[in-house]
Amino acid sequence: MKRNEGMIYIISDGTGETASTMIRAALVQYADKNVNIVRCKNVRTEEQMEAVIEQVFENHGLIVHTVVSDSLREKIQEASSDKGLQCIDLLGPLLNELNTYFGDENTGQRTAGLLRSTDERYFKRIEAIEYTVKHDDGKLLTDLDQADIILVGISRTSKTPLSIFLSHKGWKVANIPLVLNQPLPEELFKVDQKKIVGLIIDNDSLHRIRRKRLEKFGQDPGSEYASHDHIHKELDYALELFKQNRRWPVFNVTDRALEETASEVIKIVASRRGLPYGVIM
Repeated sequence: MKRNEGMIYIISDGTGETASTMIRAALVQYADKNVNIVRCKNVRTEEQMEAVIEQVFENHGLIVHTVVSDSLREKIQEASSDKGLQCIDLLGPLLNELNTYFGDENTGQRTAGLLRSTDERYFKRIEAIEYTVKHDDGKLLTDLDQADIILVGISRTSKTPLSIFLSHKGWKVANIPLVLNQPLPEELFKVDQKKIVGLIIDNDSLHRIRRKRLEKFGQDPGSEYASHDHIHKELDYALELFKQNRRWPVFNVTDRALEETASEVIKIVASRRGLPYGVIM
């Protein structure tokens, strides 16, 4: 007998998003059917599974499951068979084939909910990158308190590339330029000072970097911006500010790889905030 409507129950030890996506893709071929999809999330015990099976039985539903535990998958299949229910295992056959391919016999160590954990890390990283781009070069100060790390330094001390590098590791980073004889924004002193890191560089290296930048954009490399005297004044100004704010650790970026500086910044910020190394709030 043909059905024009039905109920599909997803049993998942995570969010059920994987099964939901696959079912909806398949149901495109059954556009004339009225189908309700019920997601039963975080089903990880036999008791939870039995309760769902009973509900499916009462509503004459179809079971689709994505469960990593071998024993729980077997129990779902057995319980469904006992009730005369159709049951589709989306994940088991794939895991078995991968197990054969990789020669991995340690199936008992599979962990439920890993996809969700991976997705959460991915979206956290995207959020961090978006925040960092918006807060580059002091553009936005209204939500500075949401930053994990705040970099402060004069022009061409690697604030932007360091910020972007850190954001790809999941850290929300704001960077604020130090401009000669201009006070720092008040917002900077309203946030947790343990988040703030100063950047410094030596005179000769900065002179060389600024000259190359001006030449690259067809500007006069002999302008005040790249002069030793002006750079000296800027560096003195920055060092004086850092001296006034001794709670800020200061990193010298002269001839240092971005990865090296980033690693040290993460280490000290995590330590100051009481976090395990590399862990993000």
